Amino acid sequence: MYRFAPSPTGDMHIGNLRVALFNYICARQKNTDFILRIEDTDKARNIEGKEEEIKEILKIFGICWQHYYIQSQNLKFHRQMALKLVSEKKAFACFCTEEELEIKKEFAKKQGKAYRYDGTCENLSHIELLECEKPFVIRIKKPNHTLKFTDLIKGQLGFTPENIDSFVIMRKDKTPTYNFACAVDDMLENVTCIIRGEDHVSNTPKQEHIRASLNYNYAVTYAHLPIILNEENTKMSKREAHSSVKWLLEQGILPSAIANYLIILGNKTPHEIFTLEEAIEWFDIAKVSKAPARFDFKKLLQINREHIKKMPDEELNKLLNCDKNLAKLAKFYTQEASTLKELKEKIQAIFSAKDYKEFTTECVILKNILQKMQSFENYEDFKNELLNQSALKGKKFFMPLRIILTGNTHGPELNELYPYIKQFIYELARI
Repeated sequence: MYRFAPSPTGDMHIGNLRVALFNYICARQKNTDFILRIEDTDKARNIEGKEEEIKEILKIFGICWQHYYIQSQNLKFHRQMALKLVSEKKAFACFCTEEELEIKKEFAKKQGKAYRYDGTCENLSHIELLECEKPFVIRIKKPNHTLKFTDLIKGQLGFTPENIDSFVIMRKDKTPTYNFACAVDDMLENVTCIIRGEDHVSNTPKQEHIRASLNYNYAVTYAHLPIILNEENTKMSKREAHSSVKWLLEQGILPSAIANYLIILGNKTPHEIFTLEEAIEWFDIAKVSKAPARFDFKKLLQINREHIKKMPDEELNKLLNCDKNLAKLAKFYTQEASTLKELKEKIQAIFSAKDYKEFTTECVILKNILQKMQSFENYEDFKNELLNQSALKGKKFFMPLRIILTGNTHGPELNELYPYIKQFIYELARI
């Protein structure tokens, strides 16, 4: 059982989407279920509407799920499990205030040491507990041995008890911390493999410790994906526009191209251009590089052009919102346009009123001829007939003709463009 567990706190990041894709692919390969779990317990950071947006984006990418959970709906189970640990003396109530803890943290900092909880409340007597009226958190006792787990990408990793510490599992407001809610949910949902970003590596031993303390003996495997760097080789920030999946889609980059790129990012694949369904046939999570992957926007655009060219004409026409069959013309323009947005702009320029600039007279002459001229199969015959009838030469012929046909003074060679635009020449001459 695999899961994708995003928080509804902002736009979906490409790192989140990569995690979703890899979990979905592996679930399909193993012929097991895929879970979507919305981790909404951080109420202060949740953004209204993001939950539905996450679901819509996954659907756009062809990622479907068999089970859907809202983490906050498991609150009663989180509380029951926490009380179970307390009753079994595997966890304890901690009455230390934030101010008291901050003083201890500052003291450790001055000594050049990492702060670790000193066990102040771990062994309070029943009388002391009854007499204490302060708010409390629940801490799980740190393990008594090194916790080891095997990562499918990073190999074997180990964490000593000091690195895990007696951490908080329930807050003062009786809501679970991230690690506790996540560990309990994965346990309840029978998750068997967790693929996520490497920023969660330090969370894994804590979650393993929680499940072991709850006597959960089923093995969970892990794969922690290396971070994605930006083009300056620093960690990609959510503030960078092209880190947002929503922004990439709005720019006219195809879902199939984004998925294609995220799968090859820091990975060895048998082909550079492929569909998600094709990737399911050969993808191997163990072949993902241990090193951070560098995001290359130009490479994504190149892959997008290839996916546009491979798209069925009927499907491309729908995406371009065309009332005529312009798919082949659009595919021709991928030599200088990389996104649906750019292709729409090219096509709009062709079929909109033109700015003739300094060639108004020449354009009028050519348009009058074009409206009466017979159609020609090849460009040379078309050009020669137009030259003969217009008596125009050089720049005063080719520049206004280019404006009439494309709406621009620069662009692809007209002889290459002609086969894709010849059926529309009469229409263009009347605009």
